[in-house]
Amino acid sequence: MAAFKLLYGWALAVGHIARSPVLTTTVRRRDGTVLEVANNRPKDVRASNVKWLTPRTYRLWRDIGLRGYDAAGLPQQGWRGRNDGRNAAFADLLFDSGLRLREGGSLLAPEVPHALEDQVYYEGTVAAAIAKRRERMFYVSAAALAGVTTYMATTRRAAIRRAQRQGRYHRLPGMRIVTRISLSKDCRVEWEDRLGRRGEDAIRLIGERGRRLLFIEGTSGLEPLALWLTEGGMPMDYRSWEAVFRSANQRCAQFGKPIITTPHVCRHSFALKMLVTLHRALDQRFGLSREERDDLRKVYGDAFALVKDLLGHRSEQPTRETYLNPRELHQTGENLLVA
Repeated sequence: MAAFKLLYGWALAVGHIARSPVLTTTVRRRDGTVLEVANNRPKDVRASNVKWLTPRTYRLWRDIGLRGYDAAGLPQQGWRGRNDGRNAAFADLLFDSGLRLREGGSLLAPEVPHALEDQVYYEGTVAAAIAKRRERMFYVSAAALAGVTTYMATTRRAAIRRAQRQGRYHRLPGMRIVTRISLSKDCRVEWEDRLGRRGEDAIRLIGERGRRLLFIEGTSGLEPLALWLTEGGMPMDYRSWEAVFRSANQRCAQFGKPIITTPHVCRHSFALKMLVTLHRALDQRFGLSREERDDLRKVYGDAFALVKDLLGHRSEQPTRETYLNPRELHQTGENLLVA
């Protein structure tokens, strides 16, 4: 179908035909660009254009695009990024945990794992209402979690205080003031709205829109339960992160570093890094050579099963079809593990 589309597109351009028989639809990509795709394109082909970044390339993109550094790795003079701490913390969270955009962008502050000493990774829960299919666990490194907690104590706290001084929260329609949070196995919140109506909901069943309406009475007044806030202190719609990533891509291009990153690229990068890391660990444990890898599919199946759980896939099939298969992993392993 792709060949026919190109052929008839050329014939139309040079005037041999008046109209292409290949019907197309305009599709907008995650990075904002648009393209024409054939309506009858095959649905059962494996995607071959999965994009991923090495940790080194990701850090370059983050530092230039989100933190205001120049191409030499130095802070740019005159940089006025007031949300660079928030944006870098969010990007690090996605790159380090494999969370989907909606999952990471809809987290509540109480859902952030509590940092403890001497732990490398921390466990959190993705609520069923914001996960793609069902509630699941996610894991985030101590370094990425430190960035989130620093944001909560600085940029987020300052945004809340600005909103409180300006009375923004009192003007928000539909808000629900949480009066009690139950930390039992089925974590629940009790709330009361402006009309005096009361209710109780399991956090795992509250969708992304409902989460933006949850507030709690803090020491200085009302404050959102949503983790990610705008500069004005209002809960962010998770879809607005797409614009943040596009702006970072544009800034990198301006500095001669044309690195294109999206929230889903962060997820792909996490998946591939975990696959390479697990395969290498299994090779070292069992003394496998590269030639022996194809003969021991059971070993690699175990690695894919673990990554499947980390990504929240229902089965191993999408994990294998979307990301690299065991035979291809050695082609990227050396570069991907570069710290």
